[in-house]
Amino acid sequence: MATVSADAFASAISKTLEKYRDNVQENLADIVKDLSKKGAKEIKSKAQSTFNGRNYASGWTSRFDGGRVSSQGIIYNGKYPGLPHLLENGHANRGGGRTPGRAHIAPVEEEIVKQFENEVKSKL
Repeated sequence: MATVSADAFASAISKTLEKYRDNVQENLADIVKDLSKKGAKEIKSKAQSTFNGRNYASGWTSRFDGGRVSSQGIIYNGKYPGLPHLLENGHANRGGGRTPGRAHIAPVEEEIVKQFENEVKSKL
């Protein structure tokens, strides 16, 4: 254990906290990046099984936006950007009826959120 004088105590604590912050940010960025890729794969497979392998499923991908302060994983459908909302929640038909929604995004989201919480707890 290192000995620190009273004058250098504040700077020693500051350096220790900076190292901890950097470690936490790096771990969170890795977790977010991995889970966003995994989530995109799972939504793609659920969309293929739910919608019989149509082109809609092939558009799912993920993007990672990481900065100094925050990390963000975005899962989206690049080919058909407006379609996931309509398919997940249902929509009105031309003749006045309504098409029911088919949940294929929400279950994956819940699973990814649980995995994120568990991984954050285990790594920190």
